[in-house]
Amino acid sequence: MRILLVEDDEAIAEPLAKSLTNQHYAVDVAKDGQEGWDLAELFTYDLILLDVMLPKLNGIKFCQQLRANGNQTPVLLLTAQDNSRNKVMGLDAGADDYVAKPFDFQELLARIRALLRRGGSTLPPLLEWKNLRLDPSSCEVTCDGKLVHLTPKEYGLLELFLRNSQRIFSCSALIDHQWSFEEPPTDDTVRSHIKGLRQKLKAAGVADDPLETVYGIGYKLKPEQKNVDQDKKAKAVGKTKLTASSPSPVPQQNQVATGVSKVWEAVAQKLEERVATNEEALTLLLKGQLREEMRASARMEAHKLAGSMGMFGSDEGSRLAREIESLWEIQTPLEPQVIEQLSQFVAALRQELQLLNSEYKEESQPENPVQGNGVFGHGEEITNAPSPMPEAAGRLSLSTHKKIEFPAAFNQRPLLLVVNRDRKLAEALAEETDIWGIQVRFAQTARSPISSARELIAEYSPDVVLLDLGSTDTTETNLALLAELNASNSSIPVIVLTDKDSLLDRVKVARLGGSGILQKPVSPTQIFETVNQILQRTRPTAAKVMVVDDDPHILAALQTLLVPWGMKVYTLENPLRFLEAIAAAQPDLLILDVEIPEISGIELCQVVRNDPQWSGLPILFLTAHNDTKTRQQVFAAGADDYISKPIVEPELITRILNRLERSRWLRNLAELDGLTQVANRRKSTQDLNWYLQLSDRHQQPLCFAIVELDSLKEINHQHGHAVGDRVLSQLGELLRQTFHTQDVVGRWGGTEFVVGMAGMTKTDGEQRLLELLKRLRQIEFTGANSQKFHVSFRTAVVEYPQDGANLQGLYQAADRILGVGD
Repeated sequence: MRILLVEDDEAIAEPLAKSLTNQHYAVDVAKDGQEGWDLAELFTYDLILLDVMLPKLNGIKFCQQLRANGNQTPVLLLTAQDNSRNKVMGLDAGADDYVAKPFDFQELLARIRALLRRGGSTLPPLLEWKNLRLDPSSCEVTCDGKLVHLTPKEYGLLELFLRNSQRIFSCSALIDHQWSFEEPPTDDTVRSHIKGLRQKLKAAGVADDPLETVYGIGYKLKPEQKNVDQDKKAKAVGKTKLTASSPSPVPQQNQVATGVSKVWEAVAQKLEERVATNEEALTLLLKGQLREEMRASARMEAHKLAGSMGMFGSDEGSRLAREIESLWEIQTPLEPQVIEQLSQFVAALRQELQLLNSEYKEESQPENPVQGNGVFGHGEEITNAPSPMPEAAGRLSLSTHKKIEFPAAFNQRPLLLVVNRDRKLAEALAEETDIWGIQVRFAQTARSPISSARELIAEYSPDVVLLDLGSTDTTETNLALLAELNASNSSIPVIVLTDKDSLLDRVKVARLGGSGILQKPVSPTQIFETVNQILQRTRPTAAKVMVVDDDPHILAALQTLLVPWGMKVYTLENPLRFLEAIAAAQPDLLILDVEIPEISGIELCQVVRNDPQWSGLPILFLTAHNDTKTRQQVFAAGADDYISKPIVEPELITRILNRLERSRWLRNLAELDGLTQVANRRKSTQDLNWYLQLSDRHQQPLCFAIVELDSLKEINHQHGHAVGDRVLSQLGELLRQTFHTQDVVGRWGGTEFVVGMAGMTKTDGEQRLLELLKRLRQIEFTGANSQKFHVSFRTAVVEYPQDGANLQGLYQAADRILGVGD
């Protein structure tokens, strides 16, 4: 349990903190009221011991402020003023109890225990789990009546889990609860304490391991009545909820579970055949008739079982398959005791498969099983897996881009909600909304801007919120709105304005989910640039993941796990079709199995790294082998990450999302023009050539245009380069709004932009550019000496294939038209 002690008298604070630490409490000490308040905002405490007479912020105001913010942490006041009036003031301020100095330490401990029990409402004084008991009053842990000796940290961890039986604690959450502010450990230290606690409880005779590891998330108390096999299965199919920051939608838990159950209907027979192959090989071995081909086949089937059994929830089946695989790898004649061990493993594997099969039959729904012609679950595929026809394995089937379409309407302008009472800043922002192509609404009413903001958020669903911590509302109220937005399902990005550059403020904003922080004074340009950066970061894009594995059932299960997260999953079973497949899929991330027949995953990784086009592609390896040598091989080949089979869904999803986020950020740096945020010349040329190939293949038109901004040199000379940059930035923003994801927009020079519109004729392209020109001419820019001016551009539009057979031909045709216009 974690306690905050706010006491300015070191003669009291130091011995009291030491005594509480000896009672297995984690204690943070603050020497004045403001320091205590900052700690109370940053961390979660189980109880606050609060002196009344404190510098900077006294205990009574501290208490009032705490309760006004909705913080219900129990507060025990400490004071030398032992009279009824002071007690009434403290209790009316929101304190839960009151102890006069000098106090008896045992009485103080009893009052602390009473408040902690009260804070836990229905929690009993005696905490129990099966034959394990923890008595908070005596700080003793017993198993079947026998004392269990734990360290203070082990005791604190066990008490925390017993008091919060339904909660999952990450390592960082455990650090927050059990370690003081001055001694934060690493995650490895936390895991070491968890391991030590488990070992001591096991040695003491506890009926089962009371702590359950939720892979990729943390630890929780295991329910007393728990079916272990079902628990394993829940981890494998994603029944543990995972929240992750991603542009893709979060899947429903039952969707993933049901999807894997449907996959099971298709793969159960194949798994049966793989186990049967090992049984047949064992029978031949016992008769002395086993040939090398059969041994190699059994080893390969055991290797595949190690992955597929774990994928469907059987960690034990995966372990047994790995043991069998390792024994089949022995080249010398097997000793009798090794053969006996192999027989036991194969028999146990058969039992594990039967258990798994019975569990899935209970959960299965009467729906059609997966068929062989095409990967299920999403309309994007490269290869058919699984396929009933052996010759179909690896057949390339690309269904994407058969028709090139685009939305008819322009993208809606993003909405920025500004929550502040700074009228001067509001007016400055309002003047430049058209320049940046952003709608702005202000929460500036006579009553609280926070109340107005909540109503506007509910009504308009803004894309970004700008929250001023320096408004007349208290900072705590503003932060409460930030926490409320972070907790909501909409997850609206929030940019925070602050008067002071304080590390504690930055930490608070980060903890509450803020997307950015700006220190005042700040210009409208800085604000709008930050808004644009966040909008670029948060725009949802469907990530494309390509998976190469020789096991079609692993491919099917991975697709079922990844598709609900909004990913387009391409699968390939035959590595010989790799180059053709990766060119068709254009993936954002590649998942490879280490062991693939004919060409290994490590060799494919080396091929990718040697190709300039794909050298930066994130690569994640899956393998049933977890030895140091294999890990060294995959990272030496250029892998970015590594996951051991059996695959645990939360871990897999977290690693994929992290890699995609990092890759997207790096790609934006390499592919976008920093000023205008449109594609640079290299990227736009690549995309235009790709669309031209598709247009040729599908007999579709493509419209190409050059857009040349007028008078930029004169603007820079008369108003300065900062104003010229603002004009270019605004044109880039208008281009991004006007044209869509299936169009190509690039900056090729100082004032020259190009646009490619797939599936569009010259006439339609001219109409869209005319609308763009009208919007740009309506914007009023402010230059030197507050001088107002407008800008324009020249454009030339041509069409493929009439005006040019390739990109160079189209550019030259458009450039000639511009030359004639001069």
